[in-house]
Amino acid sequence: MMIELRGIVKKYFVNEPNELTVLKDINLDIEEGSFVSIVGQSGSGKRTLMNILGALDRPTEGDYKLNGVSIADMDDNELSEIRNRQIGFVFQTFNLIPRITALANVELPLFYMGVKRNERRERAERLLHLVEMGDRMTHLPNELSGGQKQRVAIARSLANDPDIILADEPTGALDSQTGRLVMDIFMRINEEEKRTVLLITHNTELARLTDRIVTIHDGSIIGDRKVDSKEKADQLQKEKSADQGERDEKAKRENMDNSEHSWVTERTEQPEKGEKAIRIEPADMVVRKNDS
Repeated sequence: MMIELRGIVKKYFVNEPNELTVLKDINLDIEEGSFVSIVGQSGSGKRTLMNILGALDRPTEGDYKLNGVSIADMDDNELSEIRNRQIGFVFQTFNLIPRITALANVELPLFYMGVKRNERRERAERLLHLVEMGDRMTHLPNELSGGQKQRVAIARSLANDPDIILADEPTGALDSQTGRLVMDIFMRINEEEKRTVLLITHNTELARLTDRIVTIHDGSIIGDRKVDSKEKADQLQKEKSADQGERDEKAKRENMDNSEHSWVTERTEQPEKGEKAIRIEPADMVVRKNDS
């Protein structure tokens, strides 16, 4: 088992009057190569659970084993090593460094790991091609769209060859169509790269594109089910239909914009006696008015 959580409890302000329990007796197993979504509304505890899964925080009680090794009581340096070597993070706000190119952003984790320049450049280029950003390698983040930034962030999360990709609301800052493209990349990474992908989200429709949905509410797991192939296929078809509808709507808006550009700004012919052109309208709808 890749991930084993047993009796995980997370408290804040322990032994104080305002003590707060955010996670309550969490038990969870995740197998290697899984694509799992952890679903919950704001305040449910899903982000606290993500922080523990990502070795960003320690539980107050309970045990967390990653690849058979207990990490719940590791010190900061040991947890940092776990994050650097075994976990790749994708965040809602991308967290790219604005002053360096997409390629350099993907190279950065490899630089801190001491990988030689030629090797890290080759790996970063391969990963950017994997997420279909090969033609934007030399662009700065402010020259990229939101979806392109997220794809660079996904490539960066794969740079250190992690066992787990942990994605925190990765489509939350994107429009629906771009969000679906990002989900396609996660599905491909899971299927083709054989990575374990954990998706933290409040979006139940996106969750149906994963293999398993774990639902958390008020700090407790209240649901844990597999997504069968029919449900996933139905959701994929729904997403495709939505994509087509958005493309049709976009084409309609573009056609309307093009029509507006065909309006004339002046009449070139002489108005008939007693009449003059007084409005700017489409070329076939110039309005005339008799002189008073």
